Amino acid sequence: MTEHSAFEHTKEPAEHTAEVVPFPLKKKPPQTGLDALAPGEVKPGEWEAVLPDTEAEDESDGVVEGAPVDPPKTVYPPSVAEWMEAKDKARLPVFPDWVKLPDQRKAVRKWAVRHYSAMVGYHAWRLPCIYAPKLLAYSPRGAWRWSTTAGRWVFDAEGKALRLAAVAAEDAGQYLSLSRQRDARVRLRGIVAGVGAAVGLTLALVLWVMAPSWLLLLAVAAFTTATGVAGAPADRPLIDRAKVTFRKRKLSSDIITRAFQAAGLTVKDQGIAFPRPIGRDGDGWRVVVDLPYGKSFGDALAKRKALASGIDIATTQLFLDVDETSERRVSMWIADRDPLAVPAGRTPLLGATRVDFWKPFPWGVDERGNPVMATMLWLSLLVGAVPRQGKTFSARTIALAAALDPHVRLIVFDGKASPDWRGFAKVAHRIGFGIVPRGGFDPVAHLVDALTELKADVEDRYHRLSELPLHICPEGKLTPEISRDKKLNMPLTLVVVDEVQEYLQHPTHGKLILELLVYLARVAPAVGVPVMLSTQKPDDQACPSVLRDQHQARFSLRVGSWQVSDVVLGAGSYSEGLDASRLLKSHKGVGLLKGMSDDSGIVRTYLADGRDADAILGRARALREAEGTVTGDAAGESGSGRAADAILDDIGAVLGRAEDKVWSETVVDRLAALNPDAYGPWAELEGRAKADQLATALKPFGITTGQVWGKTDNGKGANRRGIERQHIIDAITKRDKNRSAG
Repeated sequence: MTEHSAFEHTKEPAEHTAEVVPFPLKKKPPQTGLDALAPGEVKPGEWEAVLPDTEAEDESDGVVEGAPVDPPKTVYPPSVAEWMEAKDKARLPVFPDWVKLPDQRKAVRKWAVRHYSAMVGYHAWRLPCIYAPKLLAYSPRGAWRWSTTAGRWVFDAEGKALRLAAVAAEDAGQYLSLSRQRDARVRLRGIVAGVGAAVGLTLALVLWVMAPSWLLLLAVAAFTTATGVAGAPADRPLIDRAKVTFRKRKLSSDIITRAFQAAGLTVKDQGIAFPRPIGRDGDGWRVVVDLPYGKSFGDALAKRKALASGIDIATTQLFLDVDETSERRVSMWIADRDPLAVPAGRTPLLGATRVDFWKPFPWGVDERGNPVMATMLWLSLLVGAVPRQGKTFSARTIALAAALDPHVRLIVFDGKASPDWRGFAKVAHRIGFGIVPRGGFDPVAHLVDALTELKADVEDRYHRLSELPLHICPEGKLTPEISRDKKLNMPLTLVVVDEVQEYLQHPTHGKLILELLVYLARVAPAVGVPVMLSTQKPDDQACPSVLRDQHQARFSLRVGSWQVSDVVLGAGSYSEGLDASRLLKSHKGVGLLKGMSDDSGIVRTYLADGRDADAILGRARALREAEGTVTGDAAGESGSGRAADAILDDIGAVLGRAEDKVWSETVVDRLAALNPDAYGPWAELEGRAKADQLATALKPFGITTGQVWGKTDNGKGANRRGIERQHIIDAITKRDKNRSAG
C-alpha cells in the first residue's frame, strides 16, 4: 500500500474541508514469526507519522538555546556496543590472511615448493660442475692457511709485538717476563700440537687401511671441502646465489621523520605521529603516518618525489594511499624494488577451459602482486597510451576472456590492420582491419554497417526487455538466462575498436562513426553491449571529448604528460594522484585504472603473446562450435564482398520509375526481398527501427529521410518517414562522375 492510499483511509467526510499536510513517515521494523503479514496486507500501526517538535517554536523571542559547543565527556561513546565495534575494527588480526584463507594457504604452498625446488635444482647442477672444481682449486691455499695459523699459535706469534716493544723501550724486566711467558706457552702448545698431530696421523692411517672406500671418500671430501672453504677468496664467493637480492632497507621512524621534514610536510615543533608500528607488508614496508593538523593527503601527494628522496629510494618504489578515516592520515607502501618493472606473467586464461563473462575475470595484478579482476558489464572502457607500451595487448586480454565465453558475441575492428587481432576472425561476429579497401571490400563501410546494425539491435533490446513478462525479466534488465537464450537473440556483445582515431578521421564516414560510437558508448552497455575503444591519440581532434566522456571506465598506460593523462582518465584525475606520465618506458603493460570499480589503482596486465592468443582463440572456436554460437563473419554469413555504395544501386533497383516518394519501411522490405543476406536483419526490425536503419545507411551519401504521405495496406492515408527517388538518382550520378574522374 502506498503512502497516499494509507492517508486516504483517514480522510474527513466530504462536507468538511481542511488542508492536508503530508507528514514524514517513519517505518517500523518488519514483524516476523506469527505476526508476519501477508503480501499487500497492512496492519494498523505499521506506519506512524513523525510530528515536528513545536516546543522551540513557542519561544516568544524566537531565540532557541543550542547545545553546548563541547558536550560533556559522558556522552561519549554513544553506546558500549558502538565503542566495542570501533575497537574491533581497530584491532589487528591475530593471523595473517595467508594462514586463515584456504586459497592463500594454497598459494603459499605452491610458492614454497616452486621456490625451494628451484634453489635445490640450481645448486644441485652447480655442485659437480662448478663448486667441486672451486673447492679443489682453493684447498691448497686453505691447507696453507691452516698450517700457518697453527704455527703462529704454537710459537706465540701474537705476543711478538709486545716483546719487540719491550726491546725498543730497553725494559729488561718486561722483556724477561714476556720471554718466560712465551716459553711456557710454546712448551704447552707444542705438546698439544704434537699430540693432536699424532692422533690425526693415526686416524688417517686407520682410515687408509681399515675404512671402506665410501667412508674414505667421504673423509677426503670433507677435508677438501673444509680446506677449500678456508682458502676461498673473500671477494669471490664459493657458492652462487640462486636468488638475486635487491637493495632494501630496514625502515625506522627516524628515517620516515627525516623524509617528511625534508619534504617540508612537518617541522620539529609540529611532528608527525605513527598510529601503527612500521612493519613488513609483502615485498615492502607499510607505514601509516598522521600529518600535522592543517596538512592533508594532497600535500603529501604533491611532495611524492621529495618523500622518496628523503627515504633514499626511487619514486617508483613509493605508493601513497588515502585513508578514509582522516584527511591528514597517509598510508605509504614502500617497495623493496620497483614492482612495476616486474612482469605480471602469462595470462591465467591459458589454463581456463571457458570463462563466464558475467563474472569478473583475471586481468592482471596490482603493484603488490594482488590479483586485479576486470568486468565489462554495464560499462564502456577507454584505453589510451603512447605507442609500444602494451595498449593493444592489455585490451586484447579482455577480448580473449570474452572469446572464451561461447555466449558472448564479438565485434572487433582494428584501425591499424596489425596482426594482433587477426586471430579473432575465428570467433568474431563482425571483424575488419585497417581503413584501406582491398579486393572490393571496404573495412570502414563494414564498420559502419556493423555499428548501424548494432544500434538497431540496441534500440530493439530496450523495447523487448520492457515487454518481457516479469517471471522472465523481473527488473526489465538483461540477465544471464536471457542473454543465453538463442530464441531471444540478446547475447552479451563486446564491441572492440582498436586505434579508433583512424576510423574517426575518415573523410567520408568519420562523422557517422563518431555518432554511432557515442550512442553505443552511452546507451548500449545498459542492455548488455559493452564498448571498449583504444587509441594512441586521445586529443580532441583524433578522439573528441564527446566520445571520451561517454566511457565510465578508463585505463591509461604511459603517456607523455599529466595533461594527456587527465584526458584519458578524466578531468581531475591528476588532483586525485592519478598521473600515467609518471610511468617509465620499462613499465610495459602497466597502467592506471579508474572507474571499473570503486577503487582506482595500478594494474600490471597479464601477457598473452601471439602464440598464447592463438591457442586461446582456437579453444574459443571449439567452444562456440560445440554450443552452436558461431555467427556472422566467423561463420561466413556476412556480405563482405559488397561495395560500400552498393545500397544505392539496390535501392534504385527496388524503386519503380513512377514512385517519386516511398516509405522507408517499404524500401527496407523490398531490399530484404532483393538481398536477404545483406538486408534480412533490417526487415526483422519494427517500423520506426527500419526507418532509422535506412536513414543511417544513407547518411554518408548526403541523403536524408523526410515525411512522406502514403496509404497503408488497408487503404488509409498516413504520414511516415521515407525517401525521394530523385535523391537516390542524384547520389548515383555523383558517384559515377567521381569514378570516371578518378
